[in-house]
Amino acid sequence: MPENAVPPPTGITLHQASRVLEIAFADGKSFRLPCEFLRVYSPSAEVRGHGPGQEVLQAGKRGVEIRRVEPVGSYAVQLVFSDGHDTGIYSWDYLYGLGENQQRLWDEYLRRLAEAGAQRD
Repeated sequence: MPENAVPPPTGITLHQASRVLEIAFADGKSFRLPCEFLRVYSPSAEVRGHGPGQEVLQAGKRGVEIRRVEPVGSYAVQLVFSDGHDTGIYSWDYLYGLGENQQRLWDEYLRRLAEAGAQRD
């Protein structure tokens, strides 16, 4: 495994009631990523734009759910959300990074919402 490579996942569990995707990796780390967090940080062009500074703030996603988790080869999953969003490919690297940086990213999202006068609901 290359030095900077993310270990493969050993388990992915979608907790519908709590709206959390739990993902465990071979290095023993496990992350509980809320559906809303995964939706607002979708790696899709619709959310991230096509370059730096083109990100589109996602508001009103507090109640979003993941309807399906579909494998994409052996490197990623595609998440199908209750609001119809289904274009992001979540690589293992991307999910691991979201887990490692979850608090900072969430705080940044809440700050951006506040600055825009937008709401989670």
